[in-house]
Amino acid sequence: MYPVHDVDAILLLSLAVAAKRRPADLIEIATAIDLAQQTIPSTNKLSDAFARLSAYGLIVEIDGGYVLSDDAQKMMESQRKKDDNAKRIYRLKEHLADYHLAGDHATVLIHPDKIKVAIDAHLKAKKSGVRNLLMPKTQAQIDFKKQPFNPFYSRKNRD
Repeated sequence: MYPVHDVDAILLLSLAVAAKRRPADLIEIATAIDLAQQTIPSTNKLSDAFARLSAYGLIVEIDGGYVLSDDAQKMMESQRKKDDNAKRIYRLKEHLADYHLAGDHATVLIHPDKIKVAIDAHLKAKKSGVRNLLMPKTQAQIDFKKQPFNPFYSRKNRD
């Protein structure tokens, strides 16, 4: 695939998180992008990335939601779990550079205004007290009553 942009790898990484169980809508994708990178690319760049990746058959639209194709899932499975997001994005860009188009695929065209509405909804929900399962927990949400793991503590010592 030529040329490879940073936003392509970011979109694939976030879509892998957002569409784990079912097709993800644009708000869930915006949330996953924010989680992966702490900044959201411009709406025009995201719109172009959707068109580019869907034309190459890496993103598929199903019932108004978006999922990774089989080829894109294979790229995600080859990622190392210990790597941080910057390293994963770098490796995804390498995989995208080596990827070759096979057949014709339907291009998903998303108007930048739709993406802007989804990003605004995400940012509004982020500022409010709405619980979002994709975002990391704050210190106030962590339950400190649970005993931390201690390798020297066993059930025999407890009684």
